[in-house]
Amino acid sequence: MSGHSEHQPISTKIVISGGFGVGKTTLIGAISEIEPLVTEAAMTERSVGVDDRGERTGKTTTTVALDFGRITLDPTLVLYLFGTPGQERFVFLWDDLVDGALGAVVLVDTGRIEDCFPVMDYFEQAGLPFVVAVNQFPGERGFDADELREALDLDVSAPLVFCDARERESVKNVLLAAVEQAILHRVTRTGVAVPH
Repeated sequence: MSGHSEHQPISTKIVISGGFGVGKTTLIGAISEIEPLVTEAAMTERSVGVDDRGERTGKTTTTVALDFGRITLDPTLVLYLFGTPGQERFVFLWDDLVDGALGAVVLVDTGRIEDCFPVMDYFEQAGLPFVVAVNQFPGERGFDADELREALDLDVSAPLVFCDARERESVKNVLLAAVEQAILHRVTRTGVAVPH
């Protein structure tokens, strides 16, 4: 036995949400250090007119319960990532997925900005701090932060980050922003400083 105690890392939950087909499953898969748990089901003819694939017609599956992954950001912090289904008809699952979460990421597709509004409204009503992460799909017109803030009706103080959900380092930066936002929210709400 070594004479010093090992410190267990803090484990916390981050919810990944956004509209249908925005890249939530991809984001979790890009960063998870374990094989992600995904509950993807094949899209069928019955989903036509219900699940709008937009311009991304190559999408053939959809999350029907949740995605789950884990990432150790450093020796002191482990994040458990819970991805929500994107369709509003699965909102009944969101309450369970949000329960106990430190914060959230709202993933946005600039080709379908309106798809993220129900999620943002939900997190605001739940009092869950979140960051907005713009998933930059190849070949899309670039937007600057001011344009996006206006389109999203996002306050200037709300975190807005750009990412590529396929790239590990890009996803890591999004998660760090979410943790920072959650800590800031807690300090602001309670007035209690978080120890370093």
